[in-house]
This record gives sequence, structure tokens and C-alpha cells, in this order.
Amino acid sequence: MIRTLRAAALAGAALAIGCYLWHGLTYEPSSVYEPAELAWLNGFLALPIIASSLVVTVFAFTGTGIGTALTGRNTGEFRDAPLGLGTVRSFAHTGVTLNDQPQIRIQFSVEGAQGERFDATAKSVVPLTELALLAPGVVLPVRYRPDRPGIVELDLSGNSAAAQQVMNESLIRKGFTTKEKVDIAARGIAAQAVVQSLTVPGEIRDGYSKVAVGLVVTRPDGSTFSTSSEKFLPPTAIGNVQVGRIVTAHYLPGNEKEVVLSIPVNA
Repeated sequence: MIRTLRAAALAGAALAIGCYLWHGLTYEPSSVYEPAELAWLNGFLALPIIASSLVVTVFAFTGTGIGTALTGRNTGEFRDAPLGLGTVRSFAHTGVTLNDQPQIRIQFSVEGAQGERFDATAKSVVPLTELALLAPGVVLPVRYRPDRPGIVELDLSGNSAAAQQVMNESLIRKGFTTKEKVDIAARGIAAQAVVQSLTVPGEIRDGYSKVAVGLVVTRPDGSTFSTSSEKFLPPTAIGNVQVGRIVTAHYLPGNEKEVVLSIPVNA
């Protein structure tokens, strides 16, 4: 769609400029007293001016990140593209703004749906109120094209279930969790738990540290039980399992020994 709009704008501009040149080159003055400049300084001059403005407008509003900001949807070529996980490496202002909101160029390290890894860039208009949330290490769902992996778009589908599935599959591949634990998180009872103890065995996988957490879980009826849970966490999330913190835990009624903690990815 974007290519079609841009091609149509360029074709229209070429036609307008061609008409202007044809008129100027073939112009016949109506009188010997008529200035020669009128061959070019006439109503036809509006054609290339309007065409140039149209081309600039079309290219600006179909630029990367601008179209998605205006529509709130991914562009056609990315709308049904595979969903991956993008870890922010760096970001910078492009100098473009839309309604006083800056367009940001984001450098990602992306993990694809099948575990493939590649570097990519995205441009997105980010509201000023959300700009502080964008930082190196933040993980965001992105849409990517396998045939052109260097360019991605932030996922705007709002499909949190699909994003969670991609995250779960990534964690399983890395050995951070298991299918059984994912099932507990999906079907288990959500309860509040207090961190009673925290130990760090020292095992590290892909930059994530293994922690063993002692918990006191409160059942829906108000009674409690003690258990423990092991989890791999990024360094930025360790603070969420310090002793005394309240966390969300999931468990199955018939197996209270197996508890799964729910820690936000970008905690």
C-alpha cells in the first residue's frame, strides 16, 4: 500500500511537471507585445508546485513509524508478519515529531519465533509520557519479515496472548521454564505470596541469574502454606523478589509444592 501511494504520487508529479514543460515549450504568444516570460509564469506553474507538495506530504505520512502512529495499526507488510521479541539496545530521536510527539529510532536485538537472532531497527512515534519507559534492556513484542530482518515494527495488534505465547516459547527454549510451569501459570490459582527467603545459587544462563525463593502463599480462603520456587531472572528484576516483597504466584490445588511466580518481563 505504501509503495503504491508513493508510486502514484511520483507518477502524478511527473505528469504535472511534464504538462508544465509541454505548455511552456509549445506556448504561442497572442501578441507581439506579450512578455516572453508568460510562457512559464502562468497558471500552469501551479502544477509542479502542487505536485511537489503532494510528493513531500505522501512520503512524510507514509514514512516508517508515521503511518502506524496515525492509524494505530501496523503497516500492511508487517500486519500479519511473525511476532518476535525485541530487546532494546539503544534509541535516539530522529528529529521528526508528530503532534509534538517525537519519532524514535530504536536499535533492537531480536529473537524470532523459531529462536533465530538478528539485529534490527524500528522507527516509532513515542508519546512523551511513555518515553521514560524506553530503556536499554526493555523487551518489546515486534513484527518482523524473515526476508528483510533488519527492519521491524513494534507490534500494535494488542494481542497480549500471542505476545505471551512467544515469550513462553522463548523461555522454554532457553531452559528458564518448562511447559508444565507454563501450564500452571495459565490454569493455576492466582494468589499473593510473601517472599520469606532468597538465595542465589550462582547459575547464570543467557544473562539471567537463578534464584531460589522461599514463599508463604495465601490461599483464597485466607489460610497459608509455605513452599519454594526457583526462577531465572534478569538482573533488573532481582529487586522484585527481595525478602518481604509481595509477589503473585500461581499453583494448582492438588499440588501446592509447585508454585510459579509471575514477574513482569520489564520489571
